[in-house]
Amino acid sequence: MTKIAFVGAGSTIFMQNIVGDALLTPSLSDSHFALMDIDPERLAESEAVAKAMIRSVGTGATVTTHTDRRAALDGADFVITAFQVGGYNPCTVTDFEIPKQYGLRQTIADTLGVGGIMRGLRTVPVLWDVAQDMMQLCPNATLLQYVNPMAINTWALAEQFPALKHVGLCHSVQNTVEELAHDLDLPKDDIRYKVAGVNHVAFFLRLEHKGRDLYPALRHGYAGGQIPKGPLLMPRCPNKVRYEVMDHLGYFCTESSEHLAEYVPWFIKEGRQDLIDQFGIPLDEYPTRCEEQVANWKEQAKTLTDGRNIEVKRSHEFAADLMNAIVTDTPYVAYGNLPNTGQIPQLPLGAAVETPCLVDSNGVQPSVVTDIPPQLVALMRTQINVQELTVRALVEQNPQFIYHAAMMDPHTAAELDLRQIRNLVSDLLTAHSDWLPDWCQPAKAA
Repeated sequence: MTKIAFVGAGSTIFMQNIVGDALLTPSLSDSHFALMDIDPERLAESEAVAKAMIRSVGTGATVTTHTDRRAALDGADFVITAFQVGGYNPCTVTDFEIPKQYGLRQTIADTLGVGGIMRGLRTVPVLWDVAQDMMQLCPNATLLQYVNPMAINTWALAEQFPALKHVGLCHSVQNTVEELAHDLDLPKDDIRYKVAGVNHVAFFLRLEHKGRDLYPALRHGYAGGQIPKGPLLMPRCPNKVRYEVMDHLGYFCTESSEHLAEYVPWFIKEGRQDLIDQFGIPLDEYPTRCEEQVANWKEQAKTLTDGRNIEVKRSHEFAADLMNAIVTDTPYVAYGNLPNTGQIPQLPLGAAVETPCLVDSNGVQPSVVTDIPPQLVALMRTQINVQELTVRALVEQNPQFIYHAAMMDPHTAAELDLRQIRNLVSDLLTAHSDWLPDWCQPAKAA
């Protein structure tokens, strides 16, 4: 029996997707799911959902729940992480409210920028603890890492645990294909593509339908105002930022417009409400989204945990297919985030990069991509600068690198001067003191 440990299983909807996909996969349908979370109430809700799905599908799968992470990990074949250290409140609220006092506005704040840096500082030490436990309790297990900031996390894991089998997984590629198919009125399964870069700032280097390059249609539609057609996956964002970047750089980015807007210096500017309005940029989107989820969750929880069987449908996450490929030695291609050992020679070695990966019983093996246009490489390097300095801060326990990472962030640097950035970072480190390692305190950087 395959044992799948889920760390952060209180993320019930995400757990439902991953466990549901596994239950619909013959090689995994009788797995033991060890669900772990620090919140007993959310853990109980997830247990009820998992058991209802098992009843619905009628497999021999079993579920155990744990607030002790080591008990969940012991003997696991796969480990899935999906957690947010510090939660929405207070930590995410802090990551938005303090920068706003300096005039720095954000949309999601989980990947880059001061919000992404702070989340990385909170998250990586916990992932390191998970990895340490895995090396002792399930050294041959594969870690499927779904936590943001994906690139910082993946890079830091590889630095400290080079023997760990792990891959960072994201759904930005699948989501983008769905949105492009929507805009072009094409079946998404008929679109062929090749993507490479860094997580959330990877690009579609090839985009075709039955051998026809789709980029001319995208450019023509954007120029004429026919596309983007409107929100598909994100109701408050018309998805214009990615089309504007495509118009100038030539290629379409994998991550949503609300994300991309805060990774670059061109869209969110103090005193430029015209840009916000023109491109439909949803400032403070993540706090708004969290408030809605909190408000809706109680009603959702009643529906999902009232004892009825739950219909199980396939999601578009890679996890189950990836685990099946390893268990059955059936080749499968997924987009994965791994340390760069040469699969993208145009980017620094060691950086976390996203490419197509072949998965089978040998594990997750990245394919080599050598043809990224130089303007895209230049943009990716601006992201890597921030990621590398954050990782260096964590590995060397040097708080000065935290400040330097913020100074190199494209959006932050476009809005604030060096002294403002230093003061902002100090304020954030102080506010997050209960969630950060001791060496992160501002006094340590004096």
